[in-house]
This record gives sequence, C-alpha cells and structure tokens, in this order.
Amino acid sequence: MPTILEPGQIEAAAGSPPFLHLPPHNLFSLRARRLEQLAEGHPLADYLRLIAGLCRTQQQVLDDPPLADPIDLQRVEVCQQHGLPPFAADTLIREDSWQAYLEAFLQRYIAPEQGAVAEAVTTLRVASPGQLRAWAVALVSGQYSLVPAALVPFLGAALQTAWSHWLLSVPNLQLTPGNSLSQCPACGSPAMAGVIRHRGKHNGLRYLVCSLCACEWHVVRVKCVYCEQSKGLEYLSLEDDRHAANQAPLRAEVCPGCNTYLKLLYLESDADGEALSADLASLLLDMRLAQDGYQRLAPNLLLAPGDE
Repeated sequence: MPTILEPGQIEAAAGSPPFLHLPPHNLFSLRARRLEQLAEGHPLADYLRLIAGLCRTQQQVLDDPPLADPIDLQRVEVCQQHGLPPFAADTLIREDSWQAYLEAFLQRYIAPEQGAVAEAVTTLRVASPGQLRAWAVALVSGQYSLVPAALVPFLGAALQTAWSHWLLSVPNLQLTPGNSLSQCPACGSPAMAGVIRHRGKHNGLRYLVCSLCACEWHVVRVKCVYCEQSKGLEYLSLEDDRHAANQAPLRAEVCPGCNTYLKLLYLESDADGEALSADLASLLLDMRLAQDGYQRLAPNLLLAPGDE
C-alpha cells in the first residue's frame, strides 16, 4: 500500500524531501501520448489532439534545439547565489533568445493548408520581432486579452520549449523557494497544477508544476498555495464511470479563504498521469468551479481562457 502522509507528518517532513523534481527529457512526448489517450471519447477530442501535435513538435525542437544564444551560466550562478530564479521569465522574455525556438517550432510544425490553425501559424511567421515580443510578454504575465486567442497555444508551446531546454541544459541547479508557494523557483512563473507523487523518496509528496519551464518544486500538502492557510480546504472532482469524486485522479484543492483553487493530480490513482494533459482534459471541472464563484490563478500556456 502507498504511504499517505497526514497533515502533521507533512509539516514535520517538510525540511527533508527533495525540493526539486526536474522534468524528463522526453517530457513533451509523454504529454503528447497522454493527450492522445485522453482524447478517446472526450468531448474536446479535436482540441486535445491538436495540442498533442504541438507537444510532438515541442519534443522535436527540444531534441534538436536551434543555434540560439546559449544561456548565460554566469548569470545563472549569480541568481542561485542570491536566491533568484535563474531563468526569470520577466527578464528573458525581453531578450528575444526564445524567438529562435519559436522559429524552429514553426518550421517543424506541419499545419493544415487552410483554416484557423493555418492562419494562426502564418500570423506568427510574418509577425515582426517586436510584435512577437509584445505578445510573449503579455502571455507570460497573464494578460491574455492582449494576445489573439488563436495564437496562444502555438506561442505558448514555443515558450515552454525554450524554457524547458534552458532548465534541462544547466546541471546541478541549486534553487530556493520563490516569493510565494506558487512561484516557480527556476523561472518565477506561476504553477499550472500540482502532482502528488507515489514512488521512492517522493512518495506522498506534493510537487507544483511550472506553467512555463515544467520545473517541479515541493510544497507541503493541505495548504493553499496562494494564501497559505489550511483551514476549510475542500477537494472537489467530477464523478465519472471509473472513479467516485473523492477518489478521482484529478481533484481541485479549493480554498474558501481566498476563493481560489488548484488542480492536483494523484499518481497513486493514475500512474501514467501527466499534469498538463490532465489539466486540459478536465476543463469541465474549471467550468463548474467558475460557476461556484472560485477563481483560477494557475495558467495553462496552451489554453486561452474564455471571457469571465
């Protein structure tokens, strides 16, 4: 039987678990495969398969990255010494090295000849570096209204590829917690979701997954990652034919204190689960929680949120 840590044990063990859990080098292939599995019989099957195709292109670029300016290792070292995110998105997004990854992504992505996808790809291909920078700055800062919705998945995919490549290219990272529990220690971006791991030294521990670089960092369970309180937390899910709501692999940790929620993926209930694909396949849960008045603060860079 897997070991489940109770709240007291979680706090007591908080200083000892490994702080970081870096993504595997085949991250995007794993996401693509999982999205294709989840698409079977899903009401959003076409969208999930579209994103799976983007993930496969991401993996191609990650496996054979463009000849772009390398990450500044001296800056990485200085940031680590001062407890700052070494791949800070709000800084690197303005330096344009990521645009080489966007160009490589668009070159390798096979778009249909017509339709909305073709138009989105063409728009990105002909946009000026300044326009691309403006859209990217808006996207990573959560200003989705400033980015044409059709461009979000493609631009987000390229940005994820660049930051994941930088993250995985620097060995022996020594990162410290960010200014808030939900902030990625590697790039400063907000978490997309949480994963409750189930194997080895990570068993029973919660790791948050970065929306940009896919870095994972440890945060104790049974604590809101936004207001840091534990009182009154609820865990909500949607029942289906395989799982009761309280046993579902994907549940939302809902905080009545700050009226927010964060999705959590329980790998003990779905060993093949993956955070981004699970998030996109559970948008009905977001709709239900929005109807109940709860706010989602966790972005998914492959999804343009609808109007409130």
